[in-house]
Amino acid sequence: GAFQKKGHSARLLSPEEAEKLAKDQVLVSEFKQLKLEKEAQKNWDLFYKRNSTNFFKDRHWTTREFEELKACREFADQKLTILEAGCGVGNCLFPLLEEDLNIFAYACDFSPRAVEYVKKNALYSTERCKVFQCDLTKDDLLDNIPADSVDVVTLIFVLSAIHPDKMHLVLRNIYKVLKPGKCVLFRDYGLYDHAMLRFKSGSKLGENFYVRQDGTRSYFFTEEFLSQLFKAEGYEQVVNEYVQRETVNRKEDLRVPRVFLQSKFQKP
Repeated sequence: GAFQKKGHSARLLSPEEAEKLAKDQVLVSEFKQLKLEKEAQKNWDLFYKRNSTNFFKDRHWTTREFEELKACREFADQKLTILEAGCGVGNCLFPLLEEDLNIFAYACDFSPRAVEYVKKNALYSTERCKVFQCDLTKDDLLDNIPADSVDVVTLIFVLSAIHPDKMHLVLRNIYKVLKPGKCVLFRDYGLYDHAMLRFKSGSKLGENFYVRQDGTRSYFFTEEFLSQLFKAEGYEQVVNEYVQRETVNRKEDLRVPRVFLQSKFQKP
């Protein structure tokens, strides 16, 4: 089972958790940090090689996201153009295309292997989507997407994998293809999520930024940091809130605190 609450307060740590995080102050060496940045694409490619299309469950979009898409329409069957920035192997993309026939989707991913998996999917059709490999921090989206042409951009568990110093480049890139008045839908890891507390010492890259054993990286967002990041690139904040879930494993009597940030930012 799981229960969920939304709100503006961050999760409070237990004394044990606070002590664990306070102790863990040693950062990964600069040499290794530069190597991780250089090999980021290779590490994600290996991740998809190991897990193929099996790691992430298909995300049949929550009601919230469907409501968002409906709200973007001025009339019922209006065709929408979306961009899924960081599409992985299509776990969001394909359920969405199946459930909403009036969508054309652009989708891109850092990993060439993930893009190949998307193209091999039986549901892939060039009439309904265009998928391409892209490093959102440096490859210009305008090479594949016309300026000011996208109704909705989804940025779901993507920004956390990017070095905090380069996150603004992603938002700047997306801004160019988004229509004025339209939105980025964001969901990602929040501060003190269970995943953050599970890192062993020696995994810390910087404040709220860690490396997994496979070399992929993860940042844990505060509401303030995300808000400043988007606003600095010219977006207006519509919604920006923590979602706290508690996943309960009844067999083992474990309660696992999950914390996400769920947000919506608009291009004026």
